[in-house]
Parts: sequence; structure tokens; C-alpha cells
Amino acid sequence: MVIAALGPEGTFSHELVVRLCREEPLLLPTISRVFAMVENGEAIGFVPIENSEAGGVGPTLDGLCDYDVSITGECYLPVHHHLASSLSLDEITVIYAHPQTHEQCSRALDRLTIPVIHTSSNAESALLADSKEGAAAVISDGAAAYYHIPIILRDLQNSRSNTTRFIRIDRDPYTEGDAVKCSILIDPAQDSPGLLHALLSPFAERKINLSRIESRPSGRGIGSYRFFLDFEAVPTANDALAVLKRKGLVREFGCYPRLEVPE
Repeated sequence: MVIAALGPEGTFSHELVVRLCREEPLLLPTISRVFAMVENGEAIGFVPIENSEAGGVGPTLDGLCDYDVSITGECYLPVHHHLASSLSLDEITVIYAHPQTHEQCSRALDRLTIPVIHTSSNAESALLADSKEGAAAVISDGAAAYYHIPIILRDLQNSRSNTTRFIRIDRDPYTEGDAVKCSILIDPAQDSPGLLHALLSPFAERKINLSRIESRPSGRGIGSYRFFLDFEAVPTANDALAVLKRKGLVREFGCYPRLEVPE
């Protein structure tokens, strides 16, 4: 089966798939293209869903809403960002960085007081640093090595424990018995007093641990939100879901295992 991920070479998605699957993925220009291939049954995909510093990854959350896919695994990748350039620090006049990378390194980049221009990926940042006058990029070790750009400042990330969570997506749900987490989307038709309490109480009453809840605009106007929930895969979760299903609120992405990324 083809494995699809966000490219080009040098992205964290590329690094993750090579380390986890020991093969080169099909690299696509956008996360939505990864979702489209998976929905069509042409590939399985790996996409970033959240970062410990910058929070949820918008294109992935939108992809889960817009495409008919299941989550079949999750994995965690420690993320380190470095300033790379063929120039010395005092020669740099512009820094290229992906928006999420910029957010994860905001404190160090603010201290440098050098203008930051956003790019579509860490790989594009590297390419621009290599081709533009006075340029540097905030990229990973892997991207710096792949594009042969020297690292001049290491570990710009705000947190030493900076980590990105990735999910594996497939057209069909995971069916083995070793699932540890489940994910759902709750899309209330309208806002109402006590809405969040009503949504969460079926889990609280059954003492089911929620590991994540995140809101995302529904597109229906200000104040209208969808909610992504992750919770532990325990037998009582089915009872909690049944309560929400009776209200017609839930879309299930499935239950799935954690995948360990080799060093």
C-alpha cells in the first residue's frame, strides 16, 4: 500500500514515515491532498494533528471534517528546530519558517529581531534559505542535512519537550483488539446553555478519561463550533457514545493503538 505524507523531502512528516515505516512515502504538497488519496483508497496517510506548543493543526482538523476517513494509529515525534544558513548570524536579513514552526520558536525568534516570512513547509523554508540573498531558515536536523545547509543556532523551540502528535489515517477503521484511544467529532446543531456539560457528562459519569477536547469553527457563523474529543478505549466508552448518538451529534473516527517511532 502507498503511504502518503506532506512533502517535500525534509518535512517532519517525511522524517516520521521513514523512521516508522522504513520506506519512502509519496510526498504531496498539502495535507488535504493526503486526505483525498486516503478517501479514494489510493493510500494510507500520516498527518500531524497537534503540537505540544502550538496546539491543533488546522488543515488536519479540517480534513477530518471534510473527508470520509478513519484514524488507525497515533505516534509522537520529538521536534527540534534549528536556525540554518550559509551566512553568519550578523549577515542574515530574513528568516523563513513555517507558521507552526514560528509559533513553536516564537521566543527565540523574537529575541533575534530579524523579519520572519512564513512558508508552506519546513522544506520550502530550507529551499528559500539556500536560494535567497541574506536568508536563513528554521528547520530540522534532517532538513538541514538533506539540503546541505549549516546549522548556526540549535534548539530554538520554546520547550525542550516540544512534541508533535501524528495520526495514521485509512479508509477503513482499525479492528484489532489493542486500541488504546478513540476519537470522535461532535457537531451540535446550535448553541445552548449547558451545551459542553451535556456533551461531556456521559464520559464523566462513566469515569472515562478525556485526553483532548478541541473546538474548531463550524463554518456556520461566529459562535458555532465543532468539538474534537479523544478518550481512552474502554468498554464503557460505547455506552457514552450511545448517549450522544441518540442525539445525532457524533461522527466516529475509530479506536486505535499507539505506534512507537524508532530512534
